[in-house]
Amino acid sequence: DDKWATNLAAARQYHAREGHLAVPRHHTEQLHDGTEIKLGQWLSNTRRRATRLTPQRRNDLNQLGVKW
Repeated sequence: DDKWATNLAAARQYHAREGHLAVPRHHTEQLHDGTEIKLGQWLSNTRRRATRLTPQRRNDLNQLGVKW
């Protein structure tokens, strides 16, 4: 759950800055605290595993406009 929250924070930060989540697969997002998240890889993997996500996690990503 903590890892999900950290990755989601990176996705939110990227979305706030760029206005979308069309993240290149090799993009690494640096959070304000210096933590580096392989955001592109995480989003790609999450999309492939979409059927296994909880409804809440899918909703979190839907709110950011994730293209499934």
